[in-house]
Order: sequence, then C-alpha cells, then structure tokens
Amino acid sequence: MCRVFPTSLKGAALSWYTQLPPRSVDNFNTLVRLFSAQYATSRPHHITSAALSNLRQQDDESLRHFMERFVSVSIKIRNLNPEVALHSMLGIETWTFC
Repeated sequence: MCRVFPTSLKGAALSWYTQLPPRSVDNFNTLVRLFSAQYATSRPHHITSAALSNLRQQDDESLRHFMERFVSVSIKIRNLNPEVALHSMLGIETWTFC
C-alpha cells in the first residue's frame, strides 16, 4: 500500500511526499500519521450550532434573505436541536408593526 500511495499524488502532495526523509515511512500507520499532520487543516470542518448563534440579520438585509442564509447554515449542522435553532433566530431584526 505504501509503495502505491505516491502514484496517486499530484502537485504539492507529491512534492511533500518526495521530500520526506528516506525510510521515514516504514508502515501504513506512519504514512497516515505524517499525511494527516501535513493536511489536517485542509479537511472540511464540521459546522456546529455555534455558527447559527453568530448569524445576525444585517441592517439592510431583508427577512427573506436572512432566513435563506439561516436555513443554508442550519441544514449543514448534524442533529441540530430545534430549540437551539429557534433560540439562534434571535438574530432577526425586530420590526414595529403599525
């Protein structure tokens, strides 16, 4: 597996691999550890409910647009508690109705 791995690499990843010290990868676990350490920041991050609480309706933003943003973020959150989502909607601008 370790010998076939470099054939799947291109660009910066291949350059990184070829610059590893000789015999520094002696087994698959070492390869996984080194590769993960190099590219861990490139992994997609999971969105949490904290992202919802940071959303705020902008002064010049319509309610419709804010709700579209809110929904697009909330559907990416795994197992979102509906109560947390509702509480996060406090970022909506208050309106006075006549």
